[in-house]
Amino acid sequence: MRWLQAILPKEERFFALFAEHARAVVAGAEALKSALAGGAALAPNLKTVMDCEHEGDRVTREVLLAVRRSFITPFDRGDITRLIQSMDDAIDQMQKTAKTILLFGVTRFEPEMMQMAECIVRASGLMQEAVPLLSTISKNIGPLNSLTEKIVRVESEADDIYDAARKRLFEERARTEPVDFWVAMEIMEHLEKVADSLDDVANEIHSIVTEHV
Repeated sequence: MRWLQAILPKEERFFALFAEHARAVVAGAEALKSALAGGAALAPNLKTVMDCEHEGDRVTREVLLAVRRSFITPFDRGDITRLIQSMDDAIDQMQKTAKTILLFGVTRFEPEMMQMAECIVRASGLMQEAVPLLSTISKNIGPLNSLTEKIVRVESEADDIYDAARKRLFEERARTEPVDFWVAMEIMEHLEKVADSLDDVANEIHSIVTEHV
């Protein structure tokens, strides 16, 4: 069966779809960061996040459909599914962040939220760099490992910011402004989950690379 798979053409459009989704994630991350700066552009930026999430869903559906319909895939079907779902989880959490902001009418944001958003933008950009390299894994093992390691470090940085913010906000607001504290925690938790999802993307890419070494 291996020799047959080697000579049959693979479904190469997966890589174009991965790239499309990565663009949506990056655009969503940049819009979320801009939203957390507040100001008059808050609402349009939140709408952009929502639009990017819809685009991500569209691409995810195409990938999952292609997995079912393709006779030969560029790598394991399970790996493809887990990769696109981890990418989609990241943009889903961006949308949940935006929904929380809209639901509670938040217009002022903690500095740590912007710092976490900056981490998310950086990690998204690294993911966008890594995804096209999967089309020729054997030639890009070094760069792929380097990019995934960087994403993991950025996620760890976001975790540290999250923990420090939780401590500060608890000490400053939990007793005197419990509702504001709770809303801030909701937003921070979604941001933390965005970073975690991007870490999951890095782990999926690393797993794919490891299987092909």
